[in-house]
Amino acid sequence: MDTNLYLVGFMGTGKSTVGRLVARQVGFDFVDSDHEIERLQGKPVSQIFAEQGEAAFRAMERGFVERGHPAKRCVVSCGGGLIVPPGMLELLRGRGVVVCMHAPIDTIIQRTLHATHRPLLAVENPEQRLRDLYAQREALYRRSGTLVLTDKRPLREIAAHVLRVYRQEAASFGKK
Repeated sequence: MDTNLYLVGFMGTGKSTVGRLVARQVGFDFVDSDHEIERLQGKPVSQIFAEQGEAAFRAMERGFVERGHPAKRCVVSCGGGLIVPPGMLELLRGRGVVVCMHAPIDTIIQRTLHATHRPLLAVENPEQRLRDLYAQREALYRRSGTLVLTDKRPLREIAAHVLRVYRQEAASFGKK
């Protein structure tokens, strides 16, 4: 199997951490969409948001999905909002297997509240912002792909679960 694996989900759910491990285990490249955009733009996501706005960043994410990474043998950690714009989830599904990393909001708050690199949390009340964004996006995440819970589980167990889902769904990917 050489179908790409796309890990989606809210910020702080472990997409990058799990993605790196899974990629290593299957011998695929690992790509983080935010890091690739930062590399191409020569500036951090927070600066892109500040200077060009969220809409411009979302357009950069679309470009990344369409042409900014290998078409095969790649595990992609997608930015938390990548699947929010209309059509993005369908675009990902057309390119590979989509798995949603999921954690309860309280776990996400613990993992992200003190992060300085998350532009959507650069507000007066980041905890409330997290709760609001989570409420807005949760239904979308739940229908995006198979959910893999990432809280209170060892990393190896989470990666193994993702691999099981990937292998099962990749086997039928091209036959839809």
